[in-house]
Amino acid sequence: MRAVQVIEAIGPDGVRAVDLPEPDAAGQVVVDLDAAGVSFPDLLQTSGGYQVVRPTPFVPGVEGAGIVREAPGDSGFRAGDRVVVLALGGAWQRTVAVHPSTVFALPDAVTLTAGAGFLMNYLTAHFALTERARCRAGETVLVHGAAGGLGTACLQVAAALGLDTVAVVSTEDKAAVAKANRATHTVLADGFKDAVAELTGGRGVDIVLDPVGGDRFLDSLRALAPNGRHVVLGFTGGEIPTVKVNRLLLKNISVVGAGWGEYVRTDFGYPARQWAELEPLLASGALQVAEPTIFPLDAAAAALRSLESRSATGKVALSLA
Repeated sequence: MRAVQVIEAIGPDGVRAVDLPEPDAAGQVVVDLDAAGVSFPDLLQTSGGYQVVRPTPFVPGVEGAGIVREAPGDSGFRAGDRVVVLALGGAWQRTVAVHPSTVFALPDAVTLTAGAGFLMNYLTAHFALTERARCRAGETVLVHGAAGGLGTACLQVAAALGLDTVAVVSTEDKAAVAKANRATHTVLADGFKDAVAELTGGRGVDIVLDPVGGDRFLDSLRALAPNGRHVVLGFTGGEIPTVKVNRLLLKNISVVGAGWGEYVRTDFGYPARQWAELEPLLASGALQVAEPTIFPLDAAAAALRSLESRSATGKVALSLA
């Protein structure tokens, strides 16, 4: 089967399209993937910069969508089912064999290409808002990097949960992407703190979802309302910021981490519980998933570079069919 491997941990230049044997199907659900998601942790893994370092060569990616080829009789799936999968052993390959607990039936309202990039970003957004920020309907959420794959997922999940959003973007073109993903308001990154103060009448926002970090961190804390929560999702801006904890004390605010992958490693059944909450919202249309930017399998390095340069908007995925 066709697949992508990281041959050398030197970044996107170390990625190659290869032919591999199909995986062992014993006791597993076998899925022929139509597409697989590309995420920032995939980029970090290509250079050994992620917290989980895998020996080369390895197949990157952890999410995809396709059609079940075969499944154990007690799995709840059968040949022909449309599904999304968490393939922790690598999703950038035509066929995966995965445990039934990491396979989820995809509603007809969602295409396979859109579903391919759903799990990582949307489950992370749901985890950040519900488990870590303990959001409540009617609250206002500021989303950094709002035109990226995780940012657009945060906007969509927040909208489905009845939250207002302030999307922080770097350009007007990216503001249009955020608006298309149901942002209530959009502001430019340059001067976002003052723009938030104006939008909220000086009160601030209840929650900040921050996958960027860097020099936005301090102004994000300043933009929080009393009892506000700043949720750390990553550091695509490069720099890992620090906080003087007296700021937390004086404003009665919190900074919390949201490492969905690490959480799942300690609670393997958590994604299934998330799916039980999100699938009805998907099926009804209350939760929407935009189509990703699709790269062919042979252009996996280019897909990664679009994340590295921060030129990508929305989700990025690889076509595997």
